[in-house]
Amino acid sequence: MDAVVSNSREMIRKGSRSFALASRLFDTATRDHAWMLYAWCRHCDDEIDGQELGMTPATGTITSGMTSGMTSDKVARLAHLRTETLRALAGEPVTEPAFQAFQRVARAHAIPAQHALELLAGFEMDVTDYRYRTFDETLLYCYRVAGVVGVMMARVMGVRDPRVLQRAADLGIGFQLTNISRDVLDDARNGRCYLPAEWLVEAGIPLGGIADPANRQALFGVVERLLQEADRYYQSAAIGLQSLSFRSAWAVATALGVYRDIGRVVRERGVRAWDTRAFVSTPRKALYLCGGGLRALRAVTWDRWRRAAPREQDLWAAPDLDAGDRA
Repeated sequence: MDAVVSNSREMIRKGSRSFALASRLFDTATRDHAWMLYAWCRHCDDEIDGQELGMTPATGTITSGMTSGMTSDKVARLAHLRTETLRALAGEPVTEPAFQAFQRVARAHAIPAQHALELLAGFEMDVTDYRYRTFDETLLYCYRVAGVVGVMMARVMGVRDPRVLQRAADLGIGFQLTNISRDVLDDARNGRCYLPAEWLVEAGIPLGGIADPANRQALFGVVERLLQEADRYYQSAAIGLQSLSFRSAWAVATALGVYRDIGRVVRERGVRAWDTRAFVSTPRKALYLCGGGLRALRAVTWDRWRRAAPREQDLWAAPDLDAGDRA
């Protein structure tokens, strides 16, 4: 294992235990490329938030404060990420391990530049302090920061069919809706809110009152609504399993089960959902590991011979997923 792959493995091992678990189920080549794609995504996210592996603030870097100086610093960081990403896509020399990793993945799987730039456009929404008025705007953010990652991961698994890529986008959207539900108070304390303003108004929550304990019951109602939507995207994503190899389907089914279970934890805790960070216990992860194998087996045998259920028409659709293959 060379240094770029080894560094990528360490990043996913430390940055996401759930995804690290699922990634072990891939065949070796797919696993290494999945690690390298994750490393680039994680690096970009950390650069914008001034974090290390999504959790620990890095020494000397910014957090999500809102002074003009901090915003200016984030704009500069985002510009650097765009420049280095475009250099990697163009096959030009790059020195940072995360961009070296992405360059390998992009070349091996013909990842269209639009997908990489879509992810950075999502981070730009954070940098510019975007305000989400409608659920469609929240879904656009979810697609950009997570759905398009699902699309790129699907390409790593060999998927080119736009219909299946859309299912992969649905999985990422489900993941991000779950993240928003789990982290809603942490985000509010950092000056961010991804919940649609329209929903907050309907629930009687002032736009600046998310963290107010007096609004906790109403907030839980909004989050429960968000998790119901996440379930619809998970259900849609599961249909895409039948288009994958067994090992890829197993990895995806495991990640889907673990992440969806985070939503279950939030629901069960009710108004105390945010007292401590919601997580999935190791025994339950093992359960989803086994269950994911059975789900994948059915998907690549019985389900493969059946006509896939059509995607619900009112689900948010990612634009031009097949543009890179038409070019």
